[in-house]
Amino acid sequence: MESKLEEGCCVVACERPLDAAYWDAQWKSNTIGWDLGMPAPPLVSLIDSIENKSVKILIPGCGNAYEADYLVSKGFKNITLIDISETACAILKVKFLNQSAVRVLCKDFFKLEDTFDIIIEQTFFCALPPSLRLRYVWKMHNLLNANGILAGLLFNRAFEVGPPFGGSREEYEKLFYGAFEFENIETATNSVEPRANMELFFSFVKNNLVMVNLYSFEGITCAGCKNSVTEIYSKIVGVKNVNMSSDFREILIVTDEEISINELREGIAYDKEYKIEKSPAVKL
Repeated sequence: MESKLEEGCCVVACERPLDAAYWDAQWKSNTIGWDLGMPAPPLVSLIDSIENKSVKILIPGCGNAYEADYLVSKGFKNITLIDISETACAILKVKFLNQSAVRVLCKDFFKLEDTFDIIIEQTFFCALPPSLRLRYVWKMHNLLNANGILAGLLFNRAFEVGPPFGGSREEYEKLFYGAFEFENIETATNSVEPRANMELFFSFVKNNLVMVNLYSFEGITCAGCKNSVTEIYSKIVGVKNVNMSSDFREILIVTDEEISINELREGIAYDKEYKIEKSPAVKL
């Protein structure tokens, strides 16, 4: 089948709010250049490798959900699709009307409350503003059952405007380190032609032995200060990884054991402008 793909571009920020209204407008105007018109070949290979047809599978930001079509054809019985666009969800609900194996949810992914065995990533991560990438890691860790798998495709390239927003293997490894064990992360060998050599296929297993906590942060205005704070937290006993969001407003800390908020506050007490709290996202 001929691909309908027309790549957009990206960097680290977007002036437009990438909210439900934005994505619904893309669907209503049929501005869906990310749509392949078929399941991505690397994801077909991934699905073919899954033996248990009863595993709970989630596809976030699913769009036309061609991977769900393939999952159904292979006999999978428990598939959840979630998208923030009402137009996209209406299409999906008609498409899978008689498929009891498929559940369609029209809501914000970050407000989803459930658990899954496998989450398939396909053009969802790259559609989010980069400032939400820490929240993505935190939410994926929370949504997965013990030893659950997050797998799929990530762009291995930079863009000038967005969405989509790109990245690199080095960036992704730093972002997911500690919260997940890396089974695989390498250049996809069977991408569709327009994306050849620009995608990484990855498979990460949830690390059940760590705490993954998301915090809101105030007071940082430059990369140098960001580096200083992350270095301070990285030196706390039991901390495995620390990342701060691109807008300096959130910080993700992976630890062997729970660290008190007071200890985190003490570490930044040298600057009265700095404030750290559990992120409001945790309360959603």
